[in-house]
Amino acid sequence: MSTPSAGARRLGVRTALVDGEWIAGDVEVAADGTVAAVGVGGGSGAVGTGVAIPGLVDLQVNGFGGVDLRHADADGYRVAAEALAAHGATSVQPTFFGLSVDGYRDALETLAEIRTEQQGALRSGRPTGCRFLRAHLEGPFLNARFKGAHDERTFLDPSIEVADTLVSTGEVGFVTLAPELPGGLDLVRHLVGRGVVVSIGHSDADDIWTRAAIEAGARHLTHCWNAHRRLTSRDPGPAAVALARTHLVVGLIADGVHVADEIVRLTLHAARGRVAATTDAIAPAGLDDPSRSADAADLPITVRDGRATLPDGTLAGSVAAPAEVLRQVLRVGGDLVAAVDACGGVQRRLLGLDDVRVRPGDVADLVVLDDTMSVHRTLVAGHEVHRA
Repeated sequence: MSTPSAGARRLGVRTALVDGEWIAGDVEVAADGTVAAVGVGGGSGAVGTGVAIPGLVDLQVNGFGGVDLRHADADGYRVAAEALAAHGATSVQPTFFGLSVDGYRDALETLAEIRTEQQGALRSGRPTGCRFLRAHLEGPFLNARFKGAHDERTFLDPSIEVADTLVSTGEVGFVTLAPELPGGLDLVRHLVGRGVVVSIGHSDADDIWTRAAIEAGARHLTHCWNAHRRLTSRDPGPAAVALARTHLVVGLIADGVHVADEIVRLTLHAARGRVAATTDAIAPAGLDDPSRSADAADLPITVRDGRATLPDGTLAGSVAAPAEVLRQVLRVGGDLVAAVDACGGVQRRLLGLDDVRVRPGDVADLVVLDDTMSVHRTLVAGHEVHRA
């Protein structure tokens, strides 16, 4: 328990998830945007309502709130940032796919502008939504055999020259690629050397190629169970390697659609502390009524009953929101502490972001949930960016 601090603001919660444990009492946030005190008033009866948890982090957001981030301008990013914050996200990786090399560069240049704007807003104490991190490029170095909803005409063989053209913008933090393609392992090594997190995905890699990619520096598997070589008893593929070994963070689209509950439960159990749940959200996600057709992958996508599909039935991203994924992981896994870690802690550790465990001194990237596990407030660096 901590004592109240002069000049700090209280969240008005009854308990908080502090370093993996529930601590009764309120949370105070200092003027510098860090947690000042926890457990405030916890021994003197009820001090508030709701619970405070670390903010949610999503590694794969293609669009949100009606905005396709690949083609968004600054206004579109602002709309998406506010909508994501309303659903508990404090940091998000915009995910770009299905573009020409010039298209990727254009999207990265726009992201650079909005990130500069956001940094200025944080310094002045006026942020208006979640942070956007450096981009996740889900392409163009993918295997057409497991293209998923992607347009294989945009795929390229691994190329250090092309990769450097994109990484040189300074806005690429994460790349999904198929390491078994010609030159794939060399590209993994090169990207890792440039400080980029490399993920295996949309890949026909068997266990040998998967292990080789790990040895080359790959650290993540993009949406485990979806759009990669299938696991069988004598052909483990990326999923079995990711579950059986501790080298990879296991990405998982936990939207209640992409992966069956028992497979989610298996993944959470086998890779405990290494599962990074994601929305894989597309533009209609976060809208009051996402059940409509949308051009979310330069292909006709229909959203019906919570499923986003191409005309042939292929799943094409998701319309889940970050807090919804948290509730899904909690529903299947039954452990809120582990669910919060899978929706933020694992991602922070993978990306090397500030550690947020609601301890005094931690950056106050926080979410207040009500008794239904819905988002009541969201704070980024101690500044309120959403209140229900």
